[in-house]
Amino acid sequence: MKALVQRRYGTAVLGDLDVPVPGEGEVLLEVRSAGVDMGTWHLLSGKPYLVRVLGFGFRGPKSPVPGRDVAGVVKETGPGVTEFAPGDEVFGTCEGSFAEYAVAAVSRLACKPRNVSFAEAAAVPISGGTAVQGLRGVRPGQRVLVLGAGGGVGSYGVQIAKALGAHVTGVCSTAKVDLVRALGADEVVDYTVEDFTGTYDLVLDCGGNRKLSRTRRALTPRGTLVLVGAENGGALTGGFERALGAAVLNVFVAHRLVPLMSAERADVFDELRVLIEAGKVRPPLDREFPLSEGLAAIDYVHSRRSRGKVVVTI
Repeated sequence: MKALVQRRYGTAVLGDLDVPVPGEGEVLLEVRSAGVDMGTWHLLSGKPYLVRVLGFGFRGPKSPVPGRDVAGVVKETGPGVTEFAPGDEVFGTCEGSFAEYAVAAVSRLACKPRNVSFAEAAAVPISGGTAVQGLRGVRPGQRVLVLGAGGGVGSYGVQIAKALGAHVTGVCSTAKVDLVRALGADEVVDYTVEDFTGTYDLVLDCGGNRKLSRTRRALTPRGTLVLVGAENGGALTGGFERALGAAVLNVFVAHRLVPLMSAERADVFDELRVLIEAGKVRPPLDREFPLSEGLAAIDYVHSRRSRGKVVVTI
């Protein structure tokens, strides 16, 4: 099979690999599309170096193929699999989705939404799942602020918060204002022109470049701040110390500060499928790249120019 092959951190080339074999509780997928997010860049580059310590390979990547978001067709089932059969269209996450075939655990797959393409479905799992989990507990009528509303997680955060009945304010750059407004935000703030004001029951911080003290001032007395990630840290920790600081501060303040560690699970993806099929969420697809341009797709996302999501089509 053709695949984007990564033998060392920092680069990958289009090459040939054996088709993988599904094991217990796994299926073999014919990959139709693979999503790209900032996590893809981190695992390709090996930066921040903390990702190597966390088990993704210290001297070189454990997985020879990048990519985790996936949408495709089940070709073969492994022992013990009863959830899916050959021919089923699915989406979710796996190891090595930048390839013609990939093996995925059924615990990380759900049926593909019927009303979207494979490319759109591949743009959903990690970013959409993170937004779903970050917005747990939001009630109708509450005020939600989404920082980084034009990016991968933020673009889903706006839509899911609206689906939950919240009043949503999205913060983004000038180039993404129209997108965030089209996604349903009640108010859109262009941070290059002005800063956000007001108080909010929940802040979904997908930007990661504001001090905790500034963001906490935007919370109601018992408000919640959810930290999705930070992309402005150094090469060693990549901003993880911000999440650590929030966890420590959480003990001493009335606010609820949540450094989010999202889970990749079938039930979360099925929850997203329901929202998509109901027309409450749509995958905000920016660009599609062919597999041969997989590195360009990763670089494009890393440049933070993307308006919504980017996928690689196989």
